[in-house]
Amino acid sequence: METLDLRQQEILGIVVREYIASAKPVSSDAIRGSHGLKVSPATIRNEMAELTAMGFLMQPHTSAGRVPTGQGYRYFVEKLMQESELSVSEQLLIRHQFHQVSLDLDQWMKLAAAVLAHVSQSAALIAAPQARQARFRRVELVSISEMTGLMILVLQDSSVHQQVMMFSSRVGQEELSKISNKFNAEFADCSTEQAAARAPAEPGGGQSPLETEVGKQVVEVMRAHEARTTRPIYRDGLAHVLRQPEFDEIGRARDIVQVLEQNSVLEGIFRQADLVNGVQVIIGSEGKWQQIQDCSMVLSGYGMPGEADGVLGILGPMRMPYGRAISAVRYVADLMSDMMHRLYGEQPGG
Repeated sequence: METLDLRQQEILGIVVREYIASAKPVSSDAIRGSHGLKVSPATIRNEMAELTAMGFLMQPHTSAGRVPTGQGYRYFVEKLMQESELSVSEQLLIRHQFHQVSLDLDQWMKLAAAVLAHVSQSAALIAAPQARQARFRRVELVSISEMTGLMILVLQDSSVHQQVMMFSSRVGQEELSKISNKFNAEFADCSTEQAAARAPAEPGGGQSPLETEVGKQVVEVMRAHEARTTRPIYRDGLAHVLRQPEFDEIGRARDIVQVLEQNSVLEGIFRQADLVNGVQVIIGSEGKWQQIQDCSMVLSGYGMPGEADGVLGILGPMRMPYGRAISAVRYVADLMSDMMHRLYGEQPGG
């Protein structure tokens, strides 16, 4: 990335901020009039022409003003931007909302998407955490009839798995409850392989045929959970994006809806994004992902390293308030990581 002198940096910063606020090309007169630069209009025009030649600004159509390019936004984000921290009242409200919901992953995902969409006025995306290793939390066996029952298996990441079981003889709820209690005591916090080692391979030694079958089903469900290649992605705030002037054209609006609807596209972006070092800003016009060429994304990982990790972020036009967007994504990601530690019964950082 080319180095800009202080005056060029100041002018580029003004153009980016003004364009984010107004969505209108920024003229040299507007820069001088609103920001009190102690240089002549001709000097500002010359600097803007130089920034255009360097690829940081462009001149749309025959307008006298300039707008930032993807390169201009990138320079702004990395060199000139100041993060706009969420206010204390906003932080307290968000934290209160999260603590109002139970330890339920699905509720957290929906709430996180709604909060991010509201705070950023963009589309929010929350990819549920993927557990590196399934862990048993509890199992319930519920009688449907004398010969059938429902196994409800809850894993440590709060995912719920249901499976109908057919019995070879009549079984009542009392016996099913006893078996559930036995498994909950013996399998507590077991990994898949630990559960497989503890599950009876054959009836005998005090194990009934039904207990053997339950153990087999529990292990099979845990292995299937670990082998899954897709995960839920929660979305909110599409209307915020479609209200932006960049998406007045029906074609652009359709493209952004398709991106938000296609899990495969989003997962591809999530997998390739470098989230190891915290928040990442993806500017679509930089060309890595053709599907979001008119957009920017602000993404962060969250969760527990080695246990379960997810991705959250926002998607909007390149003309987004990056400072506030980054602060909002970082704050919600930290909050979600804290909640994941609560879910897994560990202290953050421990």
